[in-house]
Amino acid sequence: MFKNHEFKIVKDAKLADILVINTCGFIDSAKEEAINTILEMAEYKKKRCKYLIVMGCLVQRYKEELQKALPEVDLFIKLEEYDKLWEKIEKYLNTKMEEKMPETKKQEKLKVLPIPNFQEFMQRVITTGKNYAYLKIGEGCSNFCTYCAIPYIRGPFVSRKKEEIIEEAKMLAEKGIKELIIIAQDTTKYGIDLYKKPGLPNLLEEISKINGIEWIRFLYSYPEGISKELIETVKNNKKILPYFDIPIQHISNKLLKKMNRKTSKEEIINLIKEIRKNIPNATLRTSIIVGFPGETNEDFEELMDFIELAKFDNLGAFMYSKEEGTPAASFKNQIHGNTKKSRYNKLMQKQQEIVRKKLEEQIQKQDTVLVEDISFDSKFLIGRTKNQAPDIDGITYIINENNENCINNFVDVKITKVLDYDVQAQIIK
Repeated sequence: MFKNHEFKIVKDAKLADILVINTCGFIDSAKEEAINTILEMAEYKKKRCKYLIVMGCLVQRYKEELQKALPEVDLFIKLEEYDKLWEKIEKYLNTKMEEKMPETKKQEKLKVLPIPNFQEFMQRVITTGKNYAYLKIGEGCSNFCTYCAIPYIRGPFVSRKKEEIIEEAKMLAEKGIKELIIIAQDTTKYGIDLYKKPGLPNLLEEISKINGIEWIRFLYSYPEGISKELIETVKNNKKILPYFDIPIQHISNKLLKKMNRKTSKEEIINLIKEIRKNIPNATLRTSIIVGFPGETNEDFEELMDFIELAKFDNLGAFMYSKEEGTPAASFKNQIHGNTKKSRYNKLMQKQQEIVRKKLEEQIQKQDTVLVEDISFDSKFLIGRTKNQAPDIDGITYIINENNENCINNFVDVKITKVLDYDVQAQIIK
């Protein structure tokens, strides 16, 4: 929108007249990061920046509180106001006055929020570099896990039309994007509202037909939605990476039920076996919550035993965050912060040991890397293998032997060394 109204997009906050901050309102650490970012960006108002705009989920939940606590911010925009986003920004910029529009009535719990119109997706500015881009296929969530506020913030799951997604994917391919990362709060729910059946396998197949797209990665697939059809699709299509991001959150059946998860320990174990049986080289990633209300030492030990058994390639863990308005916030037997931290540390130490062993098994083996950058000292090219999603997983450092022409291309390498969660490699000549 800024681009279409003849504003210049700059990558350095020091050069900006207008700073726009998108926020998350999901868990305490994300809210804290958002507030810290707002305060950090507010410092630029002492220099060049004239207008500070804050939008996103934190604003949707706490607009009134934020207006009182952060007078440095010139304009707050809620999710439900996105259909009039530019109108609100332009009105503020033109008048140079703090907006005084009346607050809308409190949002109903299941209010369907608008998906940005198709042209906004098509005219988007790619901010993730030349090689990969995220492709959103739906908004909102209908799962209603008891710890999660997302359905109350963003409304129920709404799928985008397949034809529009395909057109956006083609546009990204024409820009030189080689990897598409398919995202939604739960990608396995795609299509159920529009087509009355799960549509992710077919959508992935259609995207794979686009010239220029070499890797397709899909994230956030709830275990109950991973069907045999989806596994077969991944198995038989070389462009769709064998990378399953399965947020299980816990393994104790007692806690899974309290979380309102739609699966069980036995089903999760069987799913992992099914994926590895059909796709032996599959990469499995998950996310875990420790310290959920009522989690006993026995529950945690059961989780630790499962982590040792499952041996996930990548794992992210979170300490339970008590979120206002969610059922779990009122649950009895809330866990002390020190206990959460202790369990988190034990879990991540265990996972780091697992990852190191798995990576050491890759030494002297060959792999393909998408090269994306070069280190500041030019000693290494920096890239990712199929089992390394950007931002959340490790990276691959390739010894640079005058191979700068490999940047933004795929290269075959041999893994030579393990560096915690990262690996070092050399190009196969």
